[in-house]
Amino acid sequence: MAEVLEVARGRAGELVLRRDGAALEVIENGVFLMDTRNGDSERLLATGALDLLAPGARVLIGGLGVGFSLRAALDHVNTGSVVVVEREPAVIAWNRTGPLRSVHGSALADPRVEVVEADLVPWLRECPSSFDALCLDIDNGPEWTVTSGNAGLYTESGVDGLTRLLRPGGVLAVWSAAAVPAFTRRLRAHFADVREAAVPVPRRGPDVLWFARV
Repeated sequence: MAEVLEVARGRAGELVLRRDGAALEVIENGVFLMDTRNGDSERLLATGALDLLAPGARVLIGGLGVGFSLRAALDHVNTGSVVVVEREPAVIAWNRTGPLRSVHGSALADPRVEVVEADLVPWLRECPSSFDALCLDIDNGPEWTVTSGNAGLYTESGVDGLTRLLRPGGVLAVWSAAAVPAFTRRLRAHFADVREAAVPVPRRGPDVLWFARV
């Protein structure tokens, strides 16, 4: 039986951090959100984008999660700096000083990392900066958003806005729990090079990643 470690009031409702055997889990409003069991696709979200870039890349990670993507980005030779945007204060705290810190070796303490506590979608609309990589993992996929406000991120206008935040040669990387052919077509209408990767996951269908290069 899972052991509840902490309960917090989040922006979208109740957040619970619990331990189930060796794994840590985050539950939002009674619905499973993330865990530490297998982070292959989350790591590839960062490394797959960075493999296409030159050293010194400025990376944005949308959604801190349990820190798998951040750790992978920091360990990559092409990373110069990382901005992490996470809307839930509890998730940031659990990663900075709580039990999730051990998952990624205190990645938030790395001087190359800037953590922004904000809702990613409106933050991107106001962002004055540009990036070499945008690595987005805030939903279960383009058609399975955690909150309704995120849906616009994956529309034609949303993809167009993301494109404008990328530097020449930059990469948009998006995580999903399943394939979405319509989103693949949408990316190909905006990017010259679009690659889709399926990552096997135990007990269900593969996670899917898109890497779209300007």
